[in-house]
Amino acid sequence: MTASRRDPADALAYALAWLEKAGSKKGRDDIARFGIPTETAFGVPMNRIQALAKELGKGHELALALWETNRYEARLLAAYVDEPERVTAAQMDRWRRGFDNWGIVDTLCFVLFDRTRDAWKMVEKWATLQDEFGKRAAYALIWALALHDKVSGDAPFQKALVLIERTGRDPRHYVKKAVDMALRAIARRSPALDKAAAAVKKRLSTK
Repeated sequence: MTASRRDPADALAYALAWLEKAGSKKGRDDIARFGIPTETAFGVPMNRIQALAKELGKGHELALALWETNRYEARLLAAYVDEPERVTAAQMDRWRRGFDNWGIVDTLCFVLFDRTRDAWKMVEKWATLQDEFGKRAAYALIWALALHDKVSGDAPFQKALVLIERTGRDPRHYVKKAVDMALRAIARRSPALDKAAAAVKKRLSTK
């Protein structure tokens, strides 16, 4: 039964019980090796989370409830079951304030946020943040848009390169890595963007 056809409270209870049963110490140890905190984790592999999302189906209210649990896998699941067309800028910013590891950041940006109407608005806002994972989200979102947007031309990504050059000089590992991946993804979109991204990368490395 999909989330859209069942009470969100029932779906939430079902999802949490499912995740708890599917979790393990080995799963928690596995994610810990990738620098992800395990205090709120069940220890469920991503492919199992994706399978649960498919079983549940889409449900905005369920996604909101999952996020509020503050459990790692529940928040990952929220990215898969939420409805992009119902996600607001306020929700994106509220969830962004709860980012505390790169796994949450990247999953939200690649699975949900890059499909919302306010994606570019959030890129510009988050690029000026001081917290490491909030700022990573700006570049992870550019990275996701560069890979998934099959319609836009070069213009929004030329603008993104200007933003990256202005805000992307950050030595912190998780920010620096996302900046690099965003530049690589932009470069693959066209010869002109390849040349422009290379120039930005060079200037960032020499200043």
